[in-house]
Amino acid sequence: MKTAQVYNNKIIIKDMEDIKLENRKGAIVEVLGCGLCGSDIVKFKHNIVHNGAVLGHEIVARILEINSDTNFNIGDKIVTSHHIPCGECNYCRHGNVSMCLHFKNTNIIPGGFSERVFVSEEHLKNVARKIPENIIDDEISFYEPLGCCIRAIKRCNLQEGDSALIVGLGSIGLLMGEALKALGYKVYGCDFIPERISLANKMGIQSFNSRNLDEFDTIIKELTQYYGVDAVFMTSGADKAIDTALKVVRQGGKILVFSSTPNNNGYPNNEIYYKELTVMGSYSPSPADLNDSFELLITGKVNVKNITTTYSLEDIQQAFDDTISNKIFKAYIKIAE
Repeated sequence: MKTAQVYNNKIIIKDMEDIKLENRKGAIVEVLGCGLCGSDIVKFKHNIVHNGAVLGHEIVARILEINSDTNFNIGDKIVTSHHIPCGECNYCRHGNVSMCLHFKNTNIIPGGFSERVFVSEEHLKNVARKIPENIIDDEISFYEPLGCCIRAIKRCNLQEGDSALIVGLGSIGLLMGEALKALGYKVYGCDFIPERISLANKMGIQSFNSRNLDEFDTIIKELTQYYGVDAVFMTSGADKAIDTALKVVRQGGKILVFSSTPNNNGYPNNEIYYKELTVMGSYSPSPADLNDSFELLITGKVNVKNITTTYSLEDIQQAFDDTISNKIFKAYIKIAE
């Protein structure tokens, strides 16, 4: 079977022995397509995966073989996430499911950028969903990333009518904005790239260029009765985004960190102390968050149209390059019909 593997700072197409079900519980699925996640880009750019690694986890697939006690059958079209928490450890009991060791050690095999993968029985029982006919493949591929956004919003524990600012309007920023809108919050966005700002506004996320921070702060203050926003969602990986967040968040507000930054800069202690700010992180979703994601997508309450650009498996290196250079919002790698 064909796979896209990392080799010496390149993504190459390489044959791998067909994965087999054998006596395992679970399913062999044909991957129809797989979204390119920001975490795939980080792993690729910073060389934190070994040669031969198959990245990708936002899969849309069809079941080819199955040995399962679930209601899935051969021919079913499914979407699944890749990690599963144990639900019992100290991390899970405190709601930190993405820190769970079992969560970190579960995955689809060998990875989503492959013609076929093994999906375990545990995946089928906890995080896989049968896809209805009313949604197309590249849209339902947002199932796992939208789940990540929903968990981040839940962690902020916003009140009805609260305002939120998204810093960084790439694909995950747009998705966060859609999730916040769907859940009933006032949403604003900012970025430096005009195309991103334009698309966000078309999607109903009132957005601005924040390059002149003082001017942007004035705009936000006028929109929020001069308090500032109740929460800032940091979907930008730029160090300067921290300055933006601290400028526009209200005293006593929340900053949700949803991306890494190149220089690993932190938030000033005295800003947090004197303004009583809450700075928190959020990483990956629980099965409950994925349930919410699935419902929002299939009911159309979250709009993910016109965000993706489709590439073939053979053109996956171009998809990585275009994503890194900000030529596109989000790549979807189509692998089979």
